[in-house]
Order: sequence, then structure tokens, then C-alpha cells
Amino acid sequence: MNIIVCVKQVPDTVEAELSINESERNIKTEGLVFDINEWDDYALEEALLLKERVGGSVTAVTLGSEGADAVLRKCLAKGADRAIWLRDDLFEGSDAYATAKILHSAIKDLTFDLILTGVQANDDGHTAVGVMLAELLGVPHATMVKKIEMIPGEGIARVSRELEGGLEEIVEVKLPVVLTIQTGINEPRYVSIMGIRRARDKPIDILSLKELGLRGEEVGEAGSWIKVERMFMPPTEKEAVILSGSLDEMASNLVEILKARGLV
Repeated sequence: MNIIVCVKQVPDTVEAELSINESERNIKTEGLVFDINEWDDYALEEALLLKERVGGSVTAVTLGSEGADAVLRKCLAKGADRAIWLRDDLFEGSDAYATAKILHSAIKDLTFDLILTGVQANDDGHTAVGVMLAELLGVPHATMVKKIEMIPGEGIARVSRELEGGLEEIVEVKLPVVLTIQTGINEPRYVSIMGIRRARDKPIDILSLKELGLRGEEVGEAGSWIKVERMFMPPTEKEAVILSGSLDEMASNLVEILKARGLV
């Protein structure tokens, strides 16, 4: 089974102090730690588990600028067989649609049974790349996948999808197929020291705009449906009201405040 995993390098912003850069269209990335997108890490692990169960190969693909190859080295260290880096300055500013077009150009001529992506990315949360990629490739897709079971000899995958309200849907899809993976489907493995050493010497295929057969107006901001005009930090409320007195007095004061602000 040939599996392709689309991964993305994103900044770890959980405990970071964020600020907007001079262009007001992105955050300042100086000093931030970058790593594989959380959802993509689960997708990679599922690809490796499937490879261990049924055999085949795993190819990791990423789109990014200088330094994005680090996420591919991590994929190789965990057990991926091949890595492809889609790198070109003209890719900068690509939204989900333009990103899907770039990935499509890199993947369409490859042999694959499964394409796995994360449900979403930590930095933009669009949840659209996997679905758009499937449409461009002309193959079925399933989203929010929490379990994958291959039906032997039938070329069909039975997948469990997470729905709202704790519900789950089980569907069967014919291969080849694109699946977007939800967190919790597995437990991503740690990178071993031996894996890091092996990955250091493995080649990474680098493909640019020209090699993908794309034009400049098809990628980046020019080829995107969504453009970021301005980013800003949300305003913070500085005024805090401290209630005092008896319980009845505080309750009465709270009701008056809520009424004054139109909340009741």
C-alpha cells in the first residue's frame, strides 16, 4: 500500500507571547519554536501503523520555506520512506485553495492508495486543504477520521468519522481516497536517536514552481481565494467590577450590571 501524508510545519504558540509583525498581516515568528502540526502528527503515525500492518511505503510531503525540511526529517526519522519538499518563494501567502493546488501538482502523478492529512492546522484552522485536494485529484474523501480499517482484497477502507454531539459515523470508501485525520486516533511515537541518525543521510526531493508545472498567478496570494488584509490583537477589557456587601446586595448589584449591559 502506497500512502502519502501531507504535513505542515507550524509555530508552537501554546505558551508564547504573540505579537503582530510590521506588515500587520502575520505574527512575529522570531523566537518561536516550530514543529510538525499536531493533527498531521497523528496522520503520519496512522500511515506508519498501516504500513506496519499491510506493508507498502509512506511518503511525506510538505509545503514551506526555509527550515520546513526539519518536519520532513522528523517524518523520515519516524519511519517515512520518502520526503518531498515543495519550496518556492512564490508559494508564500497561499491559502487553503492555493495550497491544495500545489499539493495536487506534486501528487497527481504519484502512485497512491491513501492520502492522509490532518483535519486542520494549528496556525490557520481552515480544515479545507484535504477536501480540496481530494476534489482536485478526483478521488473520494472522508473527514474527521478516528479509525481506519482496510478490507482485504476489496480495495475499500472502512472509516469511523467523528460527528457533533459525541456521535460517530462509519462509512466505506473505495481506494484511492483522501482521509483527514482527527487527534486521538492513535498515540504518535517518539523519534528515536537511531531514527534521527538514519534520517540525516536520507535525500529530500525539492520541487519548485517550475518543476510542478504551475504559473505564478496560480499560487501565493495571486492564486488564493482568501487574502489576509490585517491582523490585530483582540482588545482587552481593563475595567473590573468588584462586588461587595451582603449576598443579597451583591446579587442585586450583579442583576443591575447585567441589565445595564443588555445581557438580561
